[in-house]
Amino acid sequence: MDKSGKIETLLRLLPLYSEELGIDLSQPSGRFRWFLASILFGKRISERIAAETYRCFERAGVLTPEGIIETGWDGLVEILDEGGYVRYDFSTATRLLEIMGKLKREYGSLESLYGQASDTKDLERRLREFKGIGPTTVQIFLRELRGEWGVEPGISEIAQTTAKNLSVDLGKFKGKPLARVESALVKLGLRYCKGGKCKECGLRAFCK
Repeated sequence: MDKSGKIETLLRLLPLYSEELGIDLSQPSGRFRWFLASILFGKRISERIAAETYRCFERAGVLTPEGIIETGWDGLVEILDEGGYVRYDFSTATRLLEIMGKLKREYGSLESLYGQASDTKDLERRLREFKGIGPTTVQIFLRELRGEWGVEPGISEIAQTTAKNLSVDLGKFKGKPLARVESALVKLGLRYCKGGKCKECGLRAFCK
């Protein structure tokens, strides 16, 4: 298969995390939902548990800053436990309340936070000021917003390593195409390369 077939296969097998969760990033409500999901994915916990926990928030209808605050600590712990987020349930419930409180007090909304940032670096700095949001969560959140917001976050190390294994030149992609390719490379690295599951990988024919 040629290089175009390689990228097509990569994107077909491994869509955006937000797409897997049914989140529409073109809408402000969708971007907030992805923000919540990114906080869950940012912990050292499996993708499966983070995704299932997000779906529990969705089923509970707790998908806004106000909804999270109104649900309260006990209610958040219950949702987190339902999703299997047991290891970090207490601390994550506390952090979610702190993050949403600060977001409402200082910015009013996630869109306002973005609007007040002068560039990507400033936006990253503002996001990291929230207790419980570190570089990993910021990278997860912003990489899928390329092409939706005017952001150009750095490419994650795991995506760069996987791209090298597949001989993919990331410099050829920008905006939404880069978001899709990087997200797919991250998934490939986490789900197959990291665990040595080469025989199960749909991209093994292209790998060094």
